[in-house]
Amino acid sequence: MLLFLGGFSAMAQWSEQNHAERFEQLGPMLRSPNVYRTASGAPGHMYWQQKADHEIEVELNDDNQSIKGWQKVTYFNNSPDDLKCLWIQLDQNERAKDSNTPKIAESKINPRMSMRQLESILWHDLDLGYKILSVKDMSGNDIPVTIVKTMMRVDLPQPLKAGEKTEFTMDWTFNIHDRMSFIGGRPGYEFFEKDGNYLYTMAEWFPRMAVYSDFEGWQHKQFVGRGEFALTFGDYKVKITVPADHMVGSTGVLQNPEQVLSSAELDRWNTAKKTFDKPVIIRTQAEVERLEKQKAKDKKTWEFHAENVRDFAWTSSRKLIWDAMAVKQGGNEVMAMSYYAKEANPLWEQYSTRVVAHTLKSYSARTFDYPYPVAISVEASNGMEYPMICFNYGRPDADGTYSEAIKNGMIGVIIHEVGHNYFPMIVNSDERQWSWMDEGLNTFMQYLAEQEWDRNFPSRRGAAHKIVPYMRSEKHLLEPIMTNSENIIQFGPNAYAKPATGLNILRETIMGRELFDHAYKEYSQRWMFKHPTPDDFFRTMEDASGIDLDWFWRGWFYGTDPVDISLETVNWYKLDNRTPAEKKADEKKAFDREETYVSKTYNLKDTPVTVVEADPATRDFYYTYNPFAVTPDDESAYKEFMAGLSPKEKEMLNSGLNFYELKFRNIGGLVMPLIIQFNYTDGTSDVERIPAEIWRLNEWEVSKVFAKKKEVKNIVLDPFRETADIDESNNYWPRQFEPSRFELFKGTGGARGVSSGDNPMKKARRK
Repeated sequence: MLLFLGGFSAMAQWSEQNHAERFEQLGPMLRSPNVYRTASGAPGHMYWQQKADHEIEVELNDDNQSIKGWQKVTYFNNSPDDLKCLWIQLDQNERAKDSNTPKIAESKINPRMSMRQLESILWHDLDLGYKILSVKDMSGNDIPVTIVKTMMRVDLPQPLKAGEKTEFTMDWTFNIHDRMSFIGGRPGYEFFEKDGNYLYTMAEWFPRMAVYSDFEGWQHKQFVGRGEFALTFGDYKVKITVPADHMVGSTGVLQNPEQVLSSAELDRWNTAKKTFDKPVIIRTQAEVERLEKQKAKDKKTWEFHAENVRDFAWTSSRKLIWDAMAVKQGGNEVMAMSYYAKEANPLWEQYSTRVVAHTLKSYSARTFDYPYPVAISVEASNGMEYPMICFNYGRPDADGTYSEAIKNGMIGVIIHEVGHNYFPMIVNSDERQWSWMDEGLNTFMQYLAEQEWDRNFPSRRGAAHKIVPYMRSEKHLLEPIMTNSENIIQFGPNAYAKPATGLNILRETIMGRELFDHAYKEYSQRWMFKHPTPDDFFRTMEDASGIDLDWFWRGWFYGTDPVDISLETVNWYKLDNRTPAEKKADEKKAFDREETYVSKTYNLKDTPVTVVEADPATRDFYYTYNPFAVTPDDESAYKEFMAGLSPKEKEMLNSGLNFYELKFRNIGGLVMPLIIQFNYTDGTSDVERIPAEIWRLNEWEVSKVFAKKKEVKNIVLDPFRETADIDESNNYWPRQFEPSRFELFKGTGGARGVSSGDNPMKKARRK
């Protein structure tokens, strides 16, 4: 017997179809397993990938900001296919005069236009892009090539058979562009007008082999600026000729330190290799300031070797300060290093290399021991990653003060870009097709590393509630995560924040940290130095954890629905264990309450005597009958009922349990677990966690009953903001309402990497 005591309700909207496809398996949407990639998400027993070794000689011209290079490529065809041609990426052609990049960029005239905006419309007359001088075989014969914008097809004299290799050489030049101008981009130079020097960040600087894979053949989609790179692993031997007073930082290990470093720098370098507690400054700011004024005319050649890398980048300038320290990684010692101009101090001397070291430790603990010998951070008012080296922003004001925002921004970007060594430099996904596989996974790892750096670090991405503004966007401004890089409107939220948030939700709420961390490490180690696809990631996470996550991939990665789950109604029930006298008393109380209303109150005055009260002839049995009196029959029925109960039933009847029936409505469309906090009248609380599968038979409305020993005061859905619910106002029973507030402010903006926001340090110095 159940007695209804109280409740709260709101209108519910019903879908015509309660059960759609949210819990169906992804099977038909994924590639079929094969001998190269298994159904478990691991590489198959016949997995293969190509290899491309490089020998490169390049010279930097500091007078006219150009480079010229020669390279020899040894290409290994490990595929089962014979190849008639090879495809090579010419990324510098993105800035050539006939580039598609400015042509496909939308533009418009605003009431106020800056010179930079006008230049972007007019494009430019600069002589940029590759000049391919020759492509020859090892006998010196020309090899026919066809340049298609940012791609070049090399037509081989005869097909390259499966299991064979071929060698060829290329000569090329290009003019380096000003990356601080409207052209922007990842590589280029920055000119420092005060001392007349250049700082070069050389990336995408040589013709690079495109990827030929088992899952898509040649990846030769055009490079138009956003979609990054799919690249082939190989070994590199690179000789870099620069002005003799330049400092060079590079992918790989320096082979000739005795020839390019001063005796003092060499001693400091050897000291740094044995120092694990703090960075050692190898070229100091004072030394750099002297070099900035002298500008040597002679040249030096730096030689670097790198094994099993997918790319190669370097930096060069007489402005570069250099510091380094050793970091233990498994059985290896890795050199964490930073290069930066004096304009980046004091921030970089204090933080950069320490952040590099922390990133290696944090990421390695969750993936694999960092396998490369060096990890480098370069200050370049930029943010871009390459094997063993990355370019980052974070420049204080001229007086050396800085805002907390720029300090945290610098630390965050260094973690992010150094972290890219793991994804995609080692776990080598195709960035041009699936940006989220490197940016999203790396942003998730960045979030964890930031919180380990500083418990109060203001991470912009990762926590579930921080994706809510994006998830609230109009539908026409949203695309699934599984969208090509060039077709995304809100690129940062889509490719970085949403996948990072999804992984954090999996770790904290759906899988739990232990299972998630095991599966994530399994994926990382399975695909070290290989080319994974989204299918491999999805399958591995399920295979290694034993949890069916297809519903989550389907909703979070293939869809655009937000999370908005409403706690619609709460009904409170108790088992009816009352005696006949208690029951009759409660019925009397309820009757009196029902019969107390305004008309009866007024009638006591306006109708002093009713007909029945005045005339005995109108009265019958019911005039004196008391329906609320306990009768012998009531007592007998109660005794018979109690005598028929088993001991277990009597225990339940007298337990005093409160039963709360909760109804939930899925307004947003994206299913999620239900995290429910019950707050009791005695001041205590507890949390119930219901898996998302509760929605499997009705994706729009579900109910769940909870038995509680204590009386509930209020209930909160998603109390810890775990699910990215876009409307928290409907997560309460009883409903809670708070005023929204707004403030008046004057907006400001500045260049990327320049100190911005409140600067208490500057104010303190003024006092």
